[in-house]
Amino acid sequence: MLPFWTIGCLYGASSVMLGAFGAHGLKKRIADPQRIANWSTAAQYQLIHSAALTFASVAAPGNTLAMSLFTAGMTMFSGSLYLLTLDPQRWKFMGPVTPLGGLCLIGGWVALAVTKRPVWPRAR
Repeated sequence: MLPFWTIGCLYGASSVMLGAFGAHGLKKRIADPQRIANWSTAAQYQLIHSAALTFASVAAPGNTLAMSLFTAGMTMFSGSLYLLTLDPQRWKFMGPVTPLGGLCLIGGWVALAVTKRPVWPRAR
């Protein structure tokens, strides 16, 4: 599915940019090492699941449930961690979104696991 391939690639690129920002720019603004670690976790999970999403779009193109769960999970899990790192007071209401995003990520892996038969591209 081309849209999920594109989403996975864009989420992958943005995770590298956000990870670099966290490693270099954010440390000048935030002194709390736990908040910096949360940002790093968000970028790491986003990158890993971006790769999983692009893989799923090729290996299981009909499994839109898995790909939708990966997309929702990255958005909720990593997105809420980014916001909570930047301004914990302002985005406090996003706290419960993080575990819901994590459940979506887990659900994406389970949905991918039950794919009947993966499609493997043939070598040319």
